[in-house]
Amino acid sequence: MNRSDERGVVPARRSRFYQAEEYWYYRTREGIDIGPFDTRADAAQGEGEFIEYVSHQNPAFTEILAGYRHVAA
Repeated sequence: MNRSDERGVVPARRSRFYQAEEYWYYRTREGIDIGPFDTRADAAQGEGEFIEYVSHQNPAFTEILAGYRHVAA
């Protein structure tokens, strides 16, 4: 199913959450990894707080976030 801002073919989806070493992280739509969290539940709570925060920002805020995307070497 497409999200409200998507058109056309539904892109492949994967979990936002991942574990590295002993810690949990989540990845934003903008490609930013946020963490570390001690548990997956803590990461999920952090993700919810992040989404709540971003939803109240100026739409240009997501463009600013994209500038912080990690580029793999």
